[in-house]
Amino acid sequence: MKQMYTLDSQSRLKSMAMIHEKLYISNDLSHINIKEYTEKLVSDIFYTYGVMVGTIKSKLNVKDVVLNMETAIPIGLIINELITNGIKYAYPDVKNGTITVELTKNGSDFTLIIADDGVGLPEHIDYQDTVSLGLQLVNNLVKQIDV
Repeated sequence: MKQMYTLDSQSRLKSMAMIHEKLYISNDLSHINIKEYTEKLVSDIFYTYGVMVGTIKSKLNVKDVVLNMETAIPIGLIINELITNGIKYAYPDVKNGTITVELTKNGSDFTLIIADDGVGLPEHIDYQDTVSLGLQLVNNLVKQIDV
């Protein structure tokens, strides 16, 4: 169990570090291309958790848009938490399936969808009222950017 917490923490830190790295190498120090960032982030998460090729696949439909850092960081952390949860819990017996990340834009509004075709949340889990640190983090980050 301690190893899993270490991977979760490493993954969270890496998702933030990737944003800072992208900003450092870009000409614009306050905006990030979310499509490029998401592609790299999902690939790194799959690598970190040892997802073997041909098992769990990622399907990305992320618009090629630029976001400010105040929005990109929470979105990156939300993606990190939900992809990580999908890898860890959605496929307990069969290690194959698809995790989908979609980010669409409608006017000035964005919609982020992260889904998997795994077993789903157990009935006793209320994702809005949970003791899970990861899901609490997701809920707080959603509130942070939903202003």
